Amino acid sequence: MKITNEHQLPDAFLNFARDDKYSKGKSDISVTTLIDAPRIRLLKERHKDQMSKDVVDMIWPLFGTAVHHILESADDPVNVQIEERLYADVLNWTMSGALDHQEVLPDGTVQITDYKVTSAWSVLLGKKEWENQQNCYAWLVENSLNGSNRHTEVSGIRICAILRDWQRRKAQFDKDYPQAPVVIVDLPLWSKAEREEYILERVHTHQEAQAELDLYDNLQLCTNESQWAKPDTWAVKKKGVKRAIKVHSSEEEAVAHAEYSNEHYKNSNTEVEHRKGELTRCDGDYCGVSEFCEQYTEWRNQ
Repeated sequence: MKITNEHQLPDAFLNFARDDKYSKGKSDISVTTLIDAPRIRLLKERHKDQMSKDVVDMIWPLFGTAVHHILESADDPVNVQIEERLYADVLNWTMSGALDHQEVLPDGTVQITDYKVTSAWSVLLGKKEWENQQNCYAWLVENSLNGSNRHTEVSGIRICAILRDWQRRKAQFDKDYPQAPVVIVDLPLWSKAEREEYILERVHTHQEAQAELDLYDNLQLCTNESQWAKPDTWAVKKKGVKRAIKVHSSEEEAVAHAEYSNEHYKNSNTEVEHRKGELTRCDGDYCGVSEFCEQYTEWRNQ
């Protein structure tokens, strides 16, 4: 991928971005890719030489990398393992995952902590991808081919969230708002069977998508969930006014509402406006490949 510097940031930013050492290692798929849509993985592989990103759009990921470098350099107790990539065989594929922090607890079990530079809203609302990712890491620890804690039972998974937009004043007046700029978020640890089932299903899905591409040159479509899709809505509003009286999830309900208003209320003059849904991830290019995606182009041209 080509990295540009359209805003003329100091060379240090550009050099740091180009020095990204992230790698899935000698594996077919990483956990981060496994939990995402196959179409995104395949589009990235197909267009890797055409992809570009400006360094200004990489500031927060770069900040996250810097945080990892700092924490890596710290002296840790003997019961703590940092920055270790684990490997395991799944359905004839090798899966890997890089774990930030593994701590062996007094009872001999392992607690996994992952560092995330993120927003306060991510902590307030929660992110399902965190739960999926960390449960995959737990499975890796217990089933890996390598690693300092190989085949050791995992008893806890959590996120150490570093909040880039934390505001002290909000914390003072809202007890539900994170009370510090760095917080620990404990995540649900699935059963061993649930972890196994999830990983097998995800690997199988990616393998099917790969075969479909190899045999028929066909890219599996992204789901609404992976596109962060917001559905179409129908707004009942007065003619010439932008603000809606009420927004309905179905056209039938909206039409009935407008007809009732026009029939029973003098000078109601209401109408129904169709508001097209959004593909939030695609619109913001959070996947990194929306410009190459025919599925997104077709939706946008509807």
